[in-house]
Amino acid sequence: MPEILKVKPTRMELLKLKRRVKLAERGHKLLKEKQDALIMEFFTIYDEALNLRKELIQKMGEAFEALRKAQIDVGSLRLKEIAIGVSPNREIKVRTRNVMGVRVPLIEIPEMRRKSGDRGYSFIATTSTVDAAAEKFEEVLELAVRLAEVEEALKRLGREIEKTKRRVNALEYIIIPRMRNTIKFIEQHLDEMERENFFRLKRVKALIEARSQR
Repeated sequence: MPEILKVKPTRMELLKLKRRVKLAERGHKLLKEKQDALIMEFFTIYDEALNLRKELIQKMGEAFEALRKAQIDVGSLRLKEIAIGVSPNREIKVRTRNVMGVRVPLIEIPEMRRKSGDRGYSFIATTSTVDAAAEKFEEVLELAVRLAEVEEALKRLGREIEKTKRRVNALEYIIIPRMRNTIKFIEQHLDEMERENFFRLKRVKALIEARSQR
């Protein structure tokens, strides 16, 4: 026997269940639409993450090549001294934004220093190759932060998709079928009661008619 809800087989419960089924079907439709929209958004951001990762790998290659040239130009020891003198970047700010009802991070990174003086080392004491290397690594940092933001958004969207999928499946395969089975059971029960009442009334009528003819 199909699984049903434990309710009294009455007309009142039948009406309540029919209303609940309509609400559940509407909720299922909305959740399915949300799930489809989340999946579309997920793959849009996934493509962005792939492109950012490719760009980051390319920029890292360029940065290390620029670093190699700077090392040849000024020497390893001098390069280390310059690196020690570099001012640290300001702290990033993390806010959130809403993507299909999911709060995802929005990382605000301060504008990178594009001049040697702003970086904490003297322009006179260094060369253009050092500036080029510093600029390349600033680009790498910006891309790395952006990639971290996008990948965290993917994680959160993925969790929301999984949660929504479980709710959709629960409604589609458990809750709605169970309510429909219960409605069918109550309708059959009420029909059977009506037939029994009909035959009972028919017998009573026949008995009354038989007595009246005596």
